[in-house]
Amino acid sequence: MKKSVFLGVVAATTMVAGVASAQATLETVKARGELICGSNTGLTGFGAPDASGNWVGFDVDLCRAIAAAVFGDPTKVKFVPTTGETRFTALQSGEVDVLIRNSTWTLSRDTELALDFVAVNYYDGQGFMVKSDLGVSSAKELDGATVCIQTGTTTELNLADFFKQNNISYQPVTVADDSEAQRQYLAGACDAYTTDASGLAASRATMPDAANHVILPEIISKEPLGPVVRHGDSNWGDIVRWTYFALLIAEEKGITKANVEEVATSTADEEVKRLLGLSGDMGAKIGLDNAAFKNAIASVGNYGEIFAANIGEGTAINLARGLNALWTQGGLQYAPPFR
Repeated sequence: MKKSVFLGVVAATTMVAGVASAQATLETVKARGELICGSNTGLTGFGAPDASGNWVGFDVDLCRAIAAAVFGDPTKVKFVPTTGETRFTALQSGEVDVLIRNSTWTLSRDTELALDFVAVNYYDGQGFMVKSDLGVSSAKELDGATVCIQTGTTTELNLADFFKQNNISYQPVTVADDSEAQRQYLAGACDAYTTDASGLAASRATMPDAANHVILPEIISKEPLGPVVRHGDSNWGDIVRWTYFALLIAEEKGITKANVEEVATSTADEEVKRLLGLSGDMGAKIGLDNAAFKNAIASVGNYGEIFAANIGEGTAINLARGLNALWTQGGLQYAPPFR
């Protein structure tokens, strides 16, 4: 009996110590002087270094927005490339402070991996890409095909489910990341490449013969992609979550990177006043400056601006807003009240 009580006390003490350590993320980031963001190894439009070595992309801009909220400076962020297999370990171990790189929110990742998905910054679904000369117009015609697929991803199980449900077979060709998948696919090692539809569009955009590659019509899964933090640090989760929501609210309210300063001096909208740090002490409630969310918007723009600049129609990726339109425009992107 005494032994059980002793072990219980030890376990409780260990748990409390772990939580206390996790709760220190904001303090750790501030003391370090930069945010460490887990990113993709290189996915055009979402997260990749440009010709000058500067990280750019849709997910990258959210990392920069968080840095701006914490430090008032979007450049105070270091990007650590992670693969499908290494990304969650990098977050769990503390190698990165937040993971923002097309990662799907699932129950097992939320619970078994002790991680928290704090928002969905891109609603996606798994698709297939093939070369046009394969003569295939539907994924259901891929019976017996070889399929390139990244390990450590939800796409592996989705792929198996889809082929089983349609009573067709396939041969997987496993790859570590998008770059390897593209190389193998272009070299003819696989007939088809499967991943999130946005990832397929991003990969196709970098191909010299992009017009010769077809993204098939089937979307075989739900892939809510979003930023991830560790369990046990609710304050840090709030910072990441509400920085993202601030970008959504800014779009809804017509606040842009160009006009945020003007809006701050003229607005009569009480929610906008709270958003921009003019009233309510909203930043102070989570350990930030009250101008934190204004700084984030001023640094990267609102959600719509980030989408349009990196992956929207007219860019090389050329994605329509679709499910990622604001709720006021028929989409799923919706932020809770800023009050």
